[in-house]
Amino acid sequence: MHGNVGEWIWDYYGDYGTTAVTDPVGAENGTLCVYRGGGWNDFAKNMRSSYRAALSEDKGSFNIGIRLVRNAAMVTGSVISAGAQNVSNSSGKILIAYFSWGGNTKGIAEEIQLQTGADLFEIELVTPYSTDYNTVLDEAQRDQNEQARPELAVHVENMDEYDTVILGYPNWWASIPMPIASFLEEYDFSGKTIIPFCSHGGGRFGQSLTAIAKLAPDSVMGDGLSVHYSGGNSLPDEISKWLSENGITD
Repeated sequence: MHGNVGEWIWDYYGDYGTTAVTDPVGAENGTLCVYRGGGWNDFAKNMRSSYRAALSEDKGSFNIGIRLVRNAAMVTGSVISAGAQNVSNSSGKILIAYFSWGGNTKGIAEEIQLQTGADLFEIELVTPYSTDYNTVLDEAQRDQNEQARPELAVHVENMDEYDTVILGYPNWWASIPMPIASFLEEYDFSGKTIIPFCSHGGGRFGQSLTAIAKLAPDSVMGDGLSVHYSGGNSLPDEISKWLSENGITD
C-alpha cells in the first residue's frame, strides 16, 4: 500500500485531539484534505501510515491516486465530499519569490518575470549553503531532518501589497529547501494565492506542495509547474501556457 502513489482519504488536515482515541479521524473541517502512503518518488520518511500529506482536494498530481475499497458488511449512511478550494483570478499585484542554488530556479524565475513584468525577489541566506554539490546535499538533508529555519538575509518590505506570490525553489530531498519554510513563516499569506514552481532532476514536486500547503494553510494554491533542470528550449512556451492556466496575463 505504500510507495506506489499517495492515496486520498476523507480526513481534513488539522490537529488531532489530546485524548486517546481508537482509529482517530482528522479535523471536522478545513481547507486541506489528507493523503497517505507516499508516491514512487518519495523518500522513506513519507511512506509511513502515520505521515499525513495534505493538499486542497481540487488539486491533482502524478503521484497521488485513490484506492477503491468496499465494506465487509453492508452499512447505511452516506459520504459527502468537502467543497473545493476556490482559486481566484490573479489580477492583483504579483511577486515572484525564489530560492536558487545552482541557477536553474533563477533562470526560470527570470523567464517568468520577462513574461509577466512582476516584481522579482531572491530569497538569500545570512549563511549560504556550500557551493560544493555533494556538501550541499548533506546540508540540505541535515536541515530537513532538523526542520531548521535558516536566517534570511533579505526581506520583502511590502508583502501586503501582493495578492499573488509565484514561489520557486529546487526540489531538495523530495521537498522544499528549508529557506522556503523560513520565507513562508515570515509573512501572513492568508487570502493570497501561492503559485509554486520548482526545478528538479526527475522527482518533480515530491512532497513540496504538501509542505507549502501546511506552512501557509490559509492561502490558495494555484497550479504548479515542475521544470526538469533548466527546462531547455521549450521553457518559454511551457511558462506561457502555465501562466495562462493560472489566469495570469502580461
